[in-house]
Amino acid sequence: MPRKFKSGEWVTVKGQLISPTMQVIKYVPKKDSIFGFVDNDSYLECVWYKNGERNLKVFHQNRLIKKIGTGRLFKTFKTNPKLSLT
Repeated sequence: MPRKFKSGEWVTVKGQLISPTMQVIKYVPKKDSIFGFVDNDSYLECVWYKNGERNLKVFHQNRLIKKIGTGRLFKTFKTNPKLSLT
């Protein structure tokens, strides 16, 4: 099966309204429990952050869709600069 994603791309889980925006880290080998062969091109390790905690999970590439634009791992708060005329 051809690889659909590259490291560093932003993805989310198909069909879930509330799923985190994740970043692809790498493809990982996974052994099939029934037939015993190792699949190197279908499973992705993804990372996302929630409440300052790092989460890692392995997903099959067919369960993910690519996000357009960049994702955000950390929330940043921008404050308006205080201007003074003196």
